[in-house]
Amino acid sequence: MLLQEISKELRSFLPEGAVLFEEPMRLHTTFRIGGPADVYVQVASEEELARVLAVCHAAGGSPYIIGKGSNLLVADGGVRGVVVEIGRAMSDICVEGSRIHAKAGAALSAIARAALAASLDGFAFAAGIPGSLGGAAVMNAGAYGGEMKDVVETVRLLMPDGSICEKTPAELHFRYRATDIPEIGAIVTGACICLTPGKAEEIREKMEELRLRRQEKQPLDLPSAGSTFKRPEGDFAGRLIEASGLRGHRVGGAMVSEKHCGFVVNMGDATAADVCAVICDVRERVFADSGILLEPEVRFIGDFEKEEPCHFPGK
Repeated sequence: MLLQEISKELRSFLPEGAVLFEEPMRLHTTFRIGGPADVYVQVASEEELARVLAVCHAAGGSPYIIGKGSNLLVADGGVRGVVVEIGRAMSDICVEGSRIHAKAGAALSAIARAALAASLDGFAFAAGIPGSLGGAAVMNAGAYGGEMKDVVETVRLLMPDGSICEKTPAELHFRYRATDIPEIGAIVTGACICLTPGKAEEIREKMEELRLRRQEKQPLDLPSAGSTFKRPEGDFAGRLIEASGLRGHRVGGAMVSEKHCGFVVNMGDATAADVCAVICDVRERVFADSGILLEPEVRFIGDFEKEEPCHFPGK
């Protein structure tokens, strides 16, 4: 089935404006980098998502699923095929006692605000992570000593056969920045978060403390995908990069942040090729100096064959 036919079928059941063509992916990533997607689809429900997947699979392809684009680097040439966004249109949040039921497109910051309003403690660590619940569940996102596995009770999944099921973090083997969700071919549509009753003022103070720490230590004023590399066992990526003399290392518009070496930032006109070059320089230099091969935490989407000067594990 040609893309024109796929697009026509998608538009037959999705609302006007939900299917876009040649959509610049730089508008949908926190890196502000990326060429156009052939077809860009925004879904508002599990039913819509399931139908979109069915159309794509019938055509012999699988769409790319994204959320807020906070952990993505999209190729300069863009993305061939269909990109599906689970975003604002699928971001409902409901508080029931000490549990928060949220859909996959809900921003972590919005869930944190809902927890604060309900005086529920345990989610402050995620307030400053610029991602959505779906992506955070897939990669077991975390910060400042907290991880999604600590607070997620169940994850709601759309399975490859079109069925919906719920699984626990233990069943999905939540671990450092990884889960089994990609391996089983499932898509997160929501989750139940279980928190602890607390005092609103103490929760607010904790959130503010972490906000100030982020502001002080991270390059929040420049586009990035957050931490570029996973933390190597027994060490920190930022420390290793700085020890290799790469603070401020730059290729084109991409640079190792001078504020925090664990971040590669877009200085304003970076291309995906620039970012790839910086990542490869960092990996090669750190490996030469320490014997540690840093693994990117960023997810790569699109054709990087011409832009990628070295292999990225897990791509």
